[in-house]
Order: sequence, then structure tokens, then C-alpha cells
Amino acid sequence: MGKWGIGLGLLILMLLAGCEETSPAALEPVPFHADDECHVCGMIIADFPGPKGEAVSPRQVRRFCSVAEMLGWWSQPENQVGESRLYVHDMARGDWNRPDDDHLIDAGQAWYVIGGDLPGAMGVTVASFAEKAAAEDWAGRHGGQVYRFEELKPSLWRQPASRAGHH
Repeated sequence: MGKWGIGLGLLILMLLAGCEETSPAALEPVPFHADDECHVCGMIIADFPGPKGEAVSPRQVRRFCSVAEMLGWWSQPENQVGESRLYVHDMARGDWNRPDDDHLIDAGQAWYVIGGDLPGAMGVTVASFAEKAAAEDWAGRHGGQVYRFEELKPSLWRQPASRAGHH
């Protein structure tokens, strides 16, 4: 094998080695932009108040106009295959009308308030928080019920907004 063959072989090995793992930084939260559209409904995300959600995978970022839209998408079995990380806004560290992208948190570790008196994008309001105490405080002021990610069921975020949080 000549020096071209060795060089080509090394190049192929380097390219293959680069495909083995996804960089952890590639699955970090990604800021929202003014013209982002919701992956589910196609509406402009920035037009709505309340926390947003996103699913970050090695190949793409799916953004959602509300946490409820993200949860609805995630609840479909075909969306739970592959490597995706879900992120939501920590509403204890942001304004309801302009959630802060510097405070996107791991959706699997978040606390959620289903229902409440503040408007969201579509359907029932789902507020997300990094800490249980913040979720309980928000629910005490605005209504709704507090849940962990693993306690969430589609019937909770698919209920009519007027029944939210009333069990």
C-alpha cells in the first residue's frame, strides 16, 4: 500500500471515529428565536406567553409553543426512540410573558403545575419549575396541581383549560 492508501485509510478512520459518539454539548438547550415555529402546530412560538419546551437530538432541535405541546409530542411512542433531551423553562426564574432561555432546565427533573389562571399557548396551562417549592408557591397563587415528570399523563394536559387542576 502506497502513502496515498495509508493517508486515505487514516482519513477514513478519523471520520468514523468522529461518528461514534455525540458530543454532550450537542444535546444542551438551544435558545429560542423570534421566528421559531412550533413543531406540532406550526404557530410562531414567540407569539405566546408561558414556558416553552424543546426536544434536542444530535440531528435536530424541535421547539414547542408550550410545555403541553412538547408533552403531547413526547407521549407518542415513535418520539421516544433515539436520543433526545427535553428542556423546559424554569418559570421561577423568568417572566411569564418572556421566559428566559438562560433558564432552560431538564424536563425530566422539573416540577410541573397543570392548570392555573395564567394563559399559555394552547389548551391547558402547564408551568414548569426547577424546584418543588417554586411549583407549590406558583400553584398556591395561580391554581393548579403539582406533578413530577414521571407522574404526568396525557389526560392531564389534554383536558379543557377550564377544568385544569380540578380533580
